[in-house]
Amino acid sequence: MATVLYITAHPNDERASYSMAVGKEFIAAYREAKPQDEIVHLDLYKVDIPHIDTDVFSGWGKLASGTEFSALSEEEKRKVGRLGELVDQFVAADKYVFVNPMWNFSFPPLMKAYIDSICVAGKTFKYTAEGPVGLLKDKKLFHIQANGGVYSEGPAADIESGHRYLNIIAGFFGIPSVEKLFVEGMAAMPDQADTIKAKAIEKAKEAAARF
Repeated sequence: MATVLYITAHPNDERASYSMAVGKEFIAAYREAKPQDEIVHLDLYKVDIPHIDTDVFSGWGKLASGTEFSALSEEEKRKVGRLGELVDQFVAADKYVFVNPMWNFSFPPLMKAYIDSICVAGKTFKYTAEGPVGLLKDKKLFHIQANGGVYSEGPAADIESGHRYLNIIAGFFGIPSVEKLFVEGMAAMPDQADTIKAKAIEKAKEAAARF
């Protein structure tokens, strides 16, 4: 049995979001293909994701110097402890599905905060004499992103940074398999939006069955 961490970064649900609609169908198809697997939904708009601030740096510094966790301030314990929970949950999963819209050529800020929480030396990567080495070499990642325009090809592909950044992070973690599905062009071609969505859902179902 595998554990799938389904990570969504959109304030709306599938009724108002193309990415969430396609993501929901992906997970439904995956669940049908592999009913024995556990799927854990992490809605980044509904969970606590501490930002790395002065409390976090202070808490980390104290722990690094040998201070017991119980001796940290209440805010330090809350934030540092929660960050630890997030990275442990990520490491424990076998597969990851990220779902988000493209905002201003990237993803929503909460997704960056989440990625910051899981970039932890000794957990998702380690430092060596030859440089950093990823520790998640047996994992898989699938990325679903909705773009109002077309960013998978042509000149606009050069300014899309959401998937490219996530792909860099996955490589940093050592994740060998990264797939993507762009749901795109709905704003540029509103008369074709429903067709674009339907085609993306079919592709998502096909991808889920082999994921």
